[in-house]
Amino acid sequence: MGTPPPPDVLLDVRDLRTYFRVMDGTVPAVDGVSFQVHRGETLGVVGESGCGKSVTALTIMRLIETPPGEIVGGEVWFNGRDILTLSSDEMLQVRGAEMAMIFQEPMTSLNPVLTIGDQIAEAVVAHKKVGHKAAWDRAIEMLQLVGIPEAQRRVKQHPHELSGGMRQRVMIALALSCDPKLLIADEPTTALDVTIQAQILELIRRVQEETGTALLLITHDLGVVAETVQRVVVMYAGKVVETGTVDEVLQDPKHPYTEGLLASIPSQGLRGTRLNVIRGSIPNPFRMPVGCRFAPRCPYAFDPCRDHEPPLEGPGDGDRRVACWLHSRPPFGIEHRPRYGTSTATALAQRTAGVAS
Repeated sequence: MGTPPPPDVLLDVRDLRTYFRVMDGTVPAVDGVSFQVHRGETLGVVGESGCGKSVTALTIMRLIETPPGEIVGGEVWFNGRDILTLSSDEMLQVRGAEMAMIFQEPMTSLNPVLTIGDQIAEAVVAHKKVGHKAAWDRAIEMLQLVGIPEAQRRVKQHPHELSGGMRQRVMIALALSCDPKLLIADEPTTALDVTIQAQILELIRRVQEETGTALLLITHDLGVVAETVQRVVVMYAGKVVETGTVDEVLQDPKHPYTEGLLASIPSQGLRGTRLNVIRGSIPNPFRMPVGCRFAPRCPYAFDPCRDHEPPLEGPGDGDRRVACWLHSRPPFGIEHRPRYGTSTATALAQRTAGVAS
């Protein structure tokens, strides 16, 4: 067992590996992922669909279905304990009480045959060890906290009687009902329209400030990242390719994949120009590339990228990390190829400024 992290680190994920063993082979859905979340901090995990974001969150929560899923390596230190070593009963006491999760689609996450109040009260009774009356009052209090009007009436309704935005607010109320130290939000606004998205994000931010809860926000929307988080983890094909503060990553991306994500965002300043895309598609999970997994799609790839996997290390001072041979010394004495030109960097900065604004 490794050394516990410093007290200010609430969540410390170290070299986490979750594989799915199916008839066609083994899928390395999460393959050596490492990051930290400090107490009260907001960390964003970004990347396109299929990069391993949600599986990482489910692994942290110990919700991976086994089989076919299996946590094959790594450590997940939460509040001073490696929760991968806990028994199922011990994990039940952690899940919901100390860490909680908001899922993508509330309609499939809420029980359709129980009222909203019963579902929140059930969690409170299980973890707070209080009576039903106190738990029911807590349910009403939480609905009021997340801005649901007429909470005393709504608490008696079933999920199908509420709109999508209301159901997502109920999910947030349910997740926060036992005062968790960590809230994991997995694409919490994906199924909502733009105006409701803004309301939900503002709600999460306000509740987080009031409660001091740390937030792990999983999203593919860099606009949400620019407005919400303090630090960013960029994932691709099951691996972390770049980390840093939100300003560092959005204003000065180091990895070509991060650069591609930012360059593909529409901007008013680039109206009339062709929208940039990242060529190709994510690799076949059964046949991952030998070297850098982004190399087949990377416009800057050279020989080391195709043969050797780059380490996740700092390109300079501070906590910034990037897994790219453009910022690390390639193996066997091969020299760097030049970084992208000034004109590309300037256009990228303009797009990033558009996102941040």
